[in-house]
Amino acid sequence: MSEPFIGEIRSFGFNFAPYGWAQCNGQLLPIAQNTALFSILGTTYGGDGRSNFALPNLAGAVAMGAGQGPNLTPRSLGETGGTETELLGMTQMPAHTHPANANAGNGNQPAPVGHFWAQDLGGSKEYGDTGPAQMAPGAVGIAGGSQPHTNLQPYQVLNYCIALQGIYPPRS
Repeated sequence: MSEPFIGEIRSFGFNFAPYGWAQCNGQLLPIAQNTALFSILGTTYGGDGRSNFALPNLAGAVAMGAGQGPNLTPRSLGETGGTETELLGMTQMPAHTHPANANAGNGNQPAPVGHFWAQDLGGSKEYGDTGPAQMAPGAVGIAGGSQPHTNLQPYQVLNYCIALQGIYPPRS
């Protein structure tokens, strides 16, 4: 393995940081013992900039490239965002309908298979042979449990670490 650049981030399949590396879990480091790394990172990921600075926190997060791609919003180095769960409200759902077709007359069948909902004056659940006539808008109510759903993309957990020592990266 070649000597890393100071501040380089790599993923590892084991659960510890190798010598000269630290896990990317947002911990604060003293500037006095890590001057080269601080000169590269500054307070991009946190810290007070006087006595300490923070490492990136990739615990439970996915890395994203800085900048702006086609049709994407700009992202700055160190920016965080996203949620693990999301509750979709009425204002977030696209306009759509749930049309339910019905028989225009009285029902004459006791089973729904291959038939349409129909009017029934006698209190039984009946269905008609012909359709489709549009049901009243109130016939189909609101559905859903008003609970958040998971918002996570498929993932594989790895150990992200940042090089504390190595070659100071030259600027181009």
